[in-house]
Amino acid sequence: MRKSVAAQTGSDRQSTRFMLLYALAAAGGAMAYIPFLTILLPVRVEAMADGEHISWLAYCAFAGAVAASLSHILFGWLSDRTQNRGGWIVAGLFLSCTFLVAMSRAGNLGLLLTLLVAWQISLNMMLAPLAALAGDFVPDRQKGLLGGLLAFSPAIGAASGALVTIPGFAAADMRLAIVAALVALCVLPVLLFGRPRPFPELLEPVAKDAGRRDRGPRNLVARMWLGRLLVQIAEAALFAYLYIWLRSISSDIRDDDAAQVFTVVLVVAVPATLFVGRWADRNDRPIMPLVICAAITAAALLVMATATALPLAMVGYGLFGFASSIFLALHSAQTLRVLPRPQHRGRDLGFFNLTNTVPSLVMPGLTLAMVPLFGFAGLFALLSLLVALAALLLATVPRPR
Repeated sequence: MRKSVAAQTGSDRQSTRFMLLYALAAAGGAMAYIPFLTILLPVRVEAMADGEHISWLAYCAFAGAVAASLSHILFGWLSDRTQNRGGWIVAGLFLSCTFLVAMSRAGNLGLLLTLLVAWQISLNMMLAPLAALAGDFVPDRQKGLLGGLLAFSPAIGAASGALVTIPGFAAADMRLAIVAALVALCVLPVLLFGRPRPFPELLEPVAKDAGRRDRGPRNLVARMWLGRLLVQIAEAALFAYLYIWLRSISSDIRDDDAAQVFTVVLVVAVPATLFVGRWADRNDRPIMPLVICAAITAAALLVMATATALPLAMVGYGLFGFASSIFLALHSAQTLRVLPRPQHRGRDLGFFNLTNTVPSLVMPGLTLAMVPLFGFAGLFALLSLLVALAALLLATVPRPR
């Protein structure tokens, strides 16, 4: 492989400034949707739906997932074709912030749903090229570090939700404007001040046949996609039903107990992901940490399936959250290593994004089919089997070059 300009001059690593500013931008992307979808939207729908908020939240979740899935592919492809990631990021940032603030003015649920779909489309106009930007500028030797830095995203997203909902901090209508401002403050610096070092080999077009030969086995891409999907299905199930499961074990559980465990897990997972990511870089073993984390996640689900007391249930969930958080952060970075053709990076990442949105559509049916017959123990045992399959899929492929 031809050496990049950076490598020829001795600078074979991306600058620390760009890496940190990109991590900040990725956190801004998470901040754009985590507090809104998990807290602000449900509160607004409940206030407007007059007792029908469960149904309307389901409509919002379905329409939003479909819009996000299709628009991420579309704008990833458009950013490939135009070769202008920054322009699409800025346009998506402006439009998504505008639609986010506009939702505070929605006077009925139909208009709110319409604005939600428009927001999802414009948000993915920003997120799709932003994800591809890392593939354009972060060399393979730093993909593990990138994964470690991406672990900050969910933690900062969750923290932003906690910030805007502090009693007395901001009125309900102002919360959306504050979130929009925070997102802009996080995303814009990488475009204005990032100044990444060029790595031409990361952008050099690859023919279809050459892509299969030089960028690793084609089936590795499919296995990476399926492995993440299986883990994300388990994540979606726990995200939606964690509190109900804990209440089924102990009626003494409070809603803030699960939140505290989740917060501790996110905080501990960040330095652990950085450590594991750097280890993967130094030892050129990008897939092994994914295999180990998936296996630990599967074991944690088995612990949860057998837990009959609250302490063991909390230990199982904490282990699940810790291992799955590391898996998802590192997987996002290592996916960039195995995509076969750089000229279609944005589009291909859009198809990988389906692993984030499809579980929200699959999980309700899976839960309704399992829990009434087998309880949460049966659901968690099935999820453990799915995640173990993810570990097996990744463990049985050759190492990518």
